[in-house]
Amino acid sequence: MSYESRAEPIKLGYLFDFLHPDDYPQERRDNLRQSFELVFSEGLKQGIIDRPVEIILREVEGLPKGSVKAVIDAYGELVDEGCLAVFGPVISDNCVPTREAIEQRFHVPAISVAGSEDWLGEWTFALPQGSMTDEPIFWAQLLAQGGHAEVGCLVEQSLIGDSYIRNFRRACVAQSIRIVAEERIAQTAQDVGAAVRKVYQAKPTALVHCGFGFGVVQVNPALEALGWDPPRFMGTAFQTAWVSPVLWNAILGWTGLDQYDEGNLVGQRFLDQFEGAYGRRPQYCVPVVNHDLATVLLHAFADAHPLSPRGVKEALERVKMLPAASGAPGTRLSFGKWTRRGWMGAGYLVARRLDPDGVSSHLVSRFGQE
Repeated sequence: MSYESRAEPIKLGYLFDFLHPDDYPQERRDNLRQSFELVFSEGLKQGIIDRPVEIILREVEGLPKGSVKAVIDAYGELVDEGCLAVFGPVISDNCVPTREAIEQRFHVPAISVAGSEDWLGEWTFALPQGSMTDEPIFWAQLLAQGGHAEVGCLVEQSLIGDSYIRNFRRACVAQSIRIVAEERIAQTAQDVGAAVRKVYQAKPTALVHCGFGFGVVQVNPALEALGWDPPRFMGTAFQTAWVSPVLWNAILGWTGLDQYDEGNLVGQRFLDQFEGAYGRRPQYCVPVVNHDLATVLLHAFADAHPLSPRGVKEALERVKMLPAASGAPGTRLSFGKWTRRGWMGAGYLVARRLDPDGVSSHLVSRFGQE
């Protein structure tokens, strides 16, 4: 290949701040990257970009079990590697302080799936796997559809838990639902028996968990000990269970908010491609969500003039109305100047229930449908 034909790859940082690498199966780890790789390789074949994309991975343990410092340090390492953009961090408790460091020190755009609106800023974009403002409205809608007028809440002691319950209170007022008990629980998996018992004694007809997800691990055993099997709802913590058998078992019987909708034909066509490339068909949120993340980055890399961090940031602002693989049919991807949340339409969230077999799940409701 001649000198004139060669070009360095575009570098994309992938900052995963959720679990230690030893804590989730290799196939699930592969799914994190392979959607990105497939979208970028197809973009190269189709001539959307004229050079490959190199994904540089950093895996660190941020909050709730690790530290914010580890996340910010990892972001700095990706910047030093020459990444033009970073996917991550993904946990709201880590995102908010990392945003400050990005604005003050790094000036390299980042896109996250975190649900906190405090993440959004000049350099920080989101395709949020839910939202602390949207999800409580959907919970209240689901409760009203089920005829529930009184609900009890388990609230993790964290930024996420506080944001959820604050917005859920408002959503319940709008639906004439009364919160009869709010009990605080730890952000990590601890004994929650006393808290569950207090909620049970308030006699709600349904239960809602407000938090990141680790706090829900001991809830089902506590319910079983009381002989209580209420309809129970959670947010997009439901989506985090794919990484851990412990979390997966913990959400049996729960209805949670998700972004995999088998009715979305864009997503199904992408899974056809995925199956052809890798020999398996992972039918859950991560491949289709990562398709959408990779798609907006692909178009931003193609439209960045110059191909620099600021050029990529400004090109992200020009991404408009791309079909999304995640969410309900018709969901679109659009950013803009000071439009930093990219999924358009209420249908980017759906409700699913994990079936008793512990393997399959089924669609319960689409956000916004009466």
